[in-house]
Amino acid sequence: MGLLLLLVLGAAGVSFVGVGLWAVCRHFVTADIPAAISHPVKLRVIDCFLQLLLIWGTIFEKLRICSQPHFIRFIHDLVPLTKDPDVVVKDLRFGTIPVKLYQPKAPSCTLRPGIVFYHGGGGITGSLKIYNKICSRLSKESDSVVVSVGYRMVPLHRFPTAARDSLAATVHFLRCLSTYRVDPARVVVCGDSMGGGLAALVCQKLLDRPDFPKIRAQILIYGIFQLLGFQNPSFQHNRNVPLLSGDFVFRCWCSYLDISPSWKSVVLKGAHLPADVWARYRKWLGPENLPERYRRRGPELASPEPLNEDAYEETSHVLDSANAPLLADDDVVSRLPEACVVTCEHDVLRDDSLLYKKRLEDLGVSVTWCHMEDGFHGVLNTLGMGWFQFPCSTRILDAAVRFLRGL
Repeated sequence: MGLLLLLVLGAAGVSFVGVGLWAVCRHFVTADIPAAISHPVKLRVIDCFLQLLLIWGTIFEKLRICSQPHFIRFIHDLVPLTKDPDVVVKDLRFGTIPVKLYQPKAPSCTLRPGIVFYHGGGGITGSLKIYNKICSRLSKESDSVVVSVGYRMVPLHRFPTAARDSLAATVHFLRCLSTYRVDPARVVVCGDSMGGGLAALVCQKLLDRPDFPKIRAQILIYGIFQLLGFQNPSFQHNRNVPLLSGDFVFRCWCSYLDISPSWKSVVLKGAHLPADVWARYRKWLGPENLPERYRRRGPELASPEPLNEDAYEETSHVLDSANAPLLADDDVVSRLPEACVVTCEHDVLRDDSLLYKKRLEDLGVSVTWCHMEDGFHGVLNTLGMGWFQFPCSTRILDAAVRFLRGL
């Protein structure tokens, strides 16, 4: 019996070491660290850990122990919460939706701004807990009441659950602003990555709700604003830059939209949508809409191959308005409140934000643009991580706080 136990422990140890080596090798074979990244070693270490989580998550999913998203979220939520003595944090439910409420501890004789925050993670990673430090700092430094929305995620909840939960939680908050001593004239939506797209979508959905206070502004941090395809120059140029690779973007896309990964080659060529769809939206998606420095030669938006009708049948819901705030009608976009758009140079999703910024500006919406030359997707999440924190994360938070204080 003892020998059997030793063999099991030995096998487990070998497996652990083997998977670790696989993760490290995978990183060095696939990852591209741009020279402008200020601390490349830190980024390599973080990406190796992320690769390790992805591999173990895949193994656990294959063994039917748990899904990969559940495993990843379980591991990153093991990190203990750090409490700021100057911020009061409460775990609440808006209906059935879990939220975290952050309020500055210091008393205020006036109503405070309110921020509804939607976390990123592509529906696979991200949680209320892992964004605790960011929301706490945001509340304290901007002297605002922050509500972080815990929308439901894959694999149990796919499109359009995240959008519905985000809108429902926001509506609940708007109904009870007086309870939290929030100024109804200064309610802001904010999010990063997938959360940035949710913030933009919620802002659009609330335009025709005169029964609620108007959203004062939107803070969109390297958001994703369309799910039609992956033809942007930034996707081609930054697809191997950590922490968000092109392959992981596609995995999130498939998981959230419940689309088979087997369509990858078709989707990456743009052959999952008809040529007339690409032609219709080129006026907003075409690379000519990007700043001159980003107009690199790449795949045309029109399908380079004939339409794959089977793929279209299974992926046509990418055209749903809940998946593409970038493609909303002019009448909608022109009525949006002012925005703070944060982009990172080495982000695979950089061009989404630049295209949305241009649409806003073209239709007369005031935009404050903050571009991080040394930034990469997910850098904000290194805030408060000690040695692993990147200076860029603090600059992003500072930009958001400055914008809020200027409202």
